[in-house]
Amino acid sequence: MGTESEIHQFSGKFRMHRGGFLESPKIAYETWGELEGKGENAILLFTGLSPSAHAASSPENPAAGWWEDMIGSGLPLDTDRYFVICVNSLGSCFGSTGPASIDPLTGKRYRLHFPILTLEDVAEAGYEVLKHLGVETLCATVGCSMGGLSALGFCVRHPEISESLVSISAGTRALPFAIAVRSLQREIIRRDPKWKGGDYDVDDPPLIGQRLARKLGMMTYRSPQEWEQRFGRERVAAEDHAGDPFYIDFEVESYLESRADRFAGHFDPNCYLYLSRASDLFDLAEHGGSLKSGFRKLRLKRALVVGVVTDILFPPHQQQELADGLTDVVDDVRYVPLDCIRGHDSFLVDMDAFRPVMCSFFETCCD
Repeated sequence: MGTESEIHQFSGKFRMHRGGFLESPKIAYETWGELEGKGENAILLFTGLSPSAHAASSPENPAAGWWEDMIGSGLPLDTDRYFVICVNSLGSCFGSTGPASIDPLTGKRYRLHFPILTLEDVAEAGYEVLKHLGVETLCATVGCSMGGLSALGFCVRHPEISESLVSISAGTRALPFAIAVRSLQREIIRRDPKWKGGDYDVDDPPLIGQRLARKLGMMTYRSPQEWEQRFGRERVAAEDHAGDPFYIDFEVESYLESRADRFAGHFDPNCYLYLSRASDLFDLAEHGGSLKSGFRKLRLKRALVVGVVTDILFPPHQQQELADGLTDVVDDVRYVPLDCIRGHDSFLVDMDAFRPVMCSFFETCCD
């Protein structure tokens, strides 16, 4: 997923939330629209685990972005009205400094010498981009999936900046099921002989581990209901598989193969491990000792929580928990559980359901 992002290079030591530092890290970002004042019309967008900062096309990069149908003229994040900033997560491999980057202090790739990464670090990197752009206030902070946790972390760490929070398919922390799935994904990659303790050949990475981890991920990103409706028990076209009694037989298997092929080799394995772990480590309760204390640190005027009833990674009761906690400290909280069939990935693929909700919120967000 190549982009033409702007790069902000932090000057000096970037202190990490759980100890250690990065020397002058780079943070990739893209912007759309025109900035007004000190950021009264600015929206900061945090991504899920694997996307780059290229959320939408632009004259500089006309390729479609990962949220193409949400950002642009006349769309929910209307670039005729808003100045949208999307930040590539610290720890990623699409322009921001991560385990695949060169450590300026050693001249070698960080690999597993990269410090422990948290979503608080991702949030802080976003804050540094705002300072670089001269943005002192935000109309809204928006995050999807892992980005929803990062956005919440940002609003807790910098409560004076953002007026609004939009959390999409996220929550206050990962539940045991999501942690278990990601733990197994990480183990699958680390068990690949080509991983070599993180010192793999970049031209010959642990593709088998990546492919299997991606397949497991796809099984949680979508819903059983969708797969039953979409694939049923349809078979693939008959081929000659002499000698292989376990060849792909069903369309759903073929689908997983194609998703794995698209992902493996395009995302650095160590970056994936670090961001996956960071998703597990975040917990709003750590900001004050309890969820209630964490919520009390917020200074928001309004919030929108959007969930999907078929999401098994961040199920509806997590969305309700987040909305209820926000209601105790925020005057205007809207909770919208969408009846989408595509599970956790709905925010990427079911725009007809998400656009009206987002439009309704942003029509009056910065008034």
